[in-house]
Amino acid sequence: MAGLQNGAPAPQDITVHGQSRVLEISFSDGASFRIPFELMRVYSPSAEVAGHGPGLEVLQTGKREVTITGLEPVGNYAVQPAFSDGHNSGIYSWDYLYFLGSQQDQLWSDYTERLTAAGVERDAPMPEKAGASCGHH
Repeated sequence: MAGLQNGAPAPQDITVHGQSRVLEISFSDGASFRIPFELMRVYSPSAEVAGHGPGLEVLQTGKREVTITGLEPVGNYAVQPAFSDGHNSGIYSWDYLYFLGSQQDQLWSDYTERLTAAGVERDAPMPEKAGASCGHH
């Protein structure tokens, strides 16, 4: 997960658009982004998705139709969305949301390359796991 940066732009407005499945966020530097829920979900900063280090990421599939069912503030530095697939452990700092918004094209490209390399389809269901947690927390 991107860490908090001194001087990182602060959000001015955040809107969850349920029907179009995007999070609209505008920042103090004038930047504004529409971040698809699917992108947020497949790049969740939680240990369940991001892993516990580089190369330990868990490839997410079947998230095209995911929605945000709740969005809770975390202090004055982040939000914690609850997704319709039950995932709710990712804490999205303002700079991480800025990163997701500003790097969407590259992130989508990286994601599709990872899907191809793994030989799985974007809409394939996630494999069943023994437990719901990453086992380290």
